[in-house]
Amino acid sequence: MPPVSPAMEISYEPPWISVPSAPPAPPEDAHPPGPAPAGDRRPAPARQRRALARRRFRAGAERGAVGRVPAVRQVRRLVVPVGALNPDAVRGRIVAAGAEMYDGVVSILDDRIADVIPFAEWVAAHPDSQTPEFQGTILPGLVDIHNHGGYGNRFDTVDPDEARRAAEFHHRRGTTTLLASVVTAPGDEMVAQVAMLRGLAEDGTIGGIHAEGPFLAEARCGAQDPRYLCDPDPELTERLLTAAGGQLRVMTLAPERVGYDKVAQRLSDSGVVVSLGHSDTEFPRFRAALRPNGFGSLVTHLANGMPPLHHRRPGPVAAGLVAAGDGDAIVELIGDGVHIDSGFGELVFATAPGRVALITDAMQAAGMPDGEYVLGPQQVTVTDGVARIANGSIAGGTSTLLDGVRWAALECGVPLRDAVCAASSVPAQAIGLTGVGDLRTGLFADLIVVDRDLRLRRVLRRGEWLS
Repeated sequence: MPPVSPAMEISYEPPWISVPSAPPAPPEDAHPPGPAPAGDRRPAPARQRRALARRRFRAGAERGAVGRVPAVRQVRRLVVPVGALNPDAVRGRIVAAGAEMYDGVVSILDDRIADVIPFAEWVAAHPDSQTPEFQGTILPGLVDIHNHGGYGNRFDTVDPDEARRAAEFHHRRGTTTLLASVVTAPGDEMVAQVAMLRGLAEDGTIGGIHAEGPFLAEARCGAQDPRYLCDPDPELTERLLTAAGGQLRVMTLAPERVGYDKVAQRLSDSGVVVSLGHSDTEFPRFRAALRPNGFGSLVTHLANGMPPLHHRRPGPVAAGLVAAGDGDAIVELIGDGVHIDSGFGELVFATAPGRVALITDAMQAAGMPDGEYVLGPQQVTVTDGVARIANGSIAGGTSTLLDGVRWAALECGVPLRDAVCAASSVPAQAIGLTGVGDLRTGLFADLIVVDRDLRLRRVLRRGEWLS
């Protein structure tokens, strides 16, 4: 088990721990009298799912604190400066894995969550305190376990200031915890990048490091530079582990490459999550690598960087879905509406409930206009928000993780709570982080406030409001 940064103080558990197939049911007193919010019901038939999903969420957000009486005016009152907000008590509709309340209060003590209780209980316990205003819908701070950069900055660099700017961009957009992902490059460059990122992990700027490469399949390299792909190399693996100093959380490998078993076991023994991806293998091999003795427990951006799903050659996509459905793996899904269609997204959530981790795969162009960018050694052109390298392959994402939650809830018809968990508690559990990803007593005070359209209003990270 790798050491955990004192600055982060996030407990580290074996990443292959069991993840519940569905979030726990809210307590009986989680909602005030009146009908359950429309957003809590199961999705509508496919022909109506998009329109009804939007109405479900808006109805729940507008009812706010008082059942059938709309609370839109309460939400609109959130125009005060950030400094005027009371960080000790944040009130709103709460949607998280550990709590779902129609009208609740998250109490903050320093950088931790002190309590999460219904508003009526908070009032009874604080009769002399000023009543907090209803702010909107409160979600946990989001957790992105696959992120290459943003706002013109990259993680595959040796410049800590550039990497910090990339992380802080995503913090301000609601992703309060993220892994910094590096792509395939010459071994010495990857080691230097990982060594630099170690410092950002140790001071709490990032939650750890993800190495996407170089042990990937040339046939499915995507935006990875094929010149530097190679078979799993024990010596390079040791150099990366040493440079990371316990902060390497995930490494993506193709299971068909010669030497996979030895390197995968070494990574697993070191507490590093082995994620399978950029693979061109058949169903049996991919599925075997996702069994308990196959060392894999995560699938890198399902359906991207692997053969398309086919009924006579199911391949890695089907193997990943079966493994997730069996509880042997968690599958990443890029929820930007570009990498995959919403219909496929609905299929994945229906097949593997509680085992889907939304990611951004964000790169340098996230939050930036169309133009020319880089991803590792590759030149990238962004047109209409879609990043591609010269051969036409999609080169990472340009969206934020909250965009992915919105896509899952409003375009795929996924229940809001499931969409939120896919971007918070599920990815946190996938990599063994137990101090983030939920709204529960003792966890870091990371939360976001959104409006009825799942648009960001406020971000609280480690107990402090971000601008």
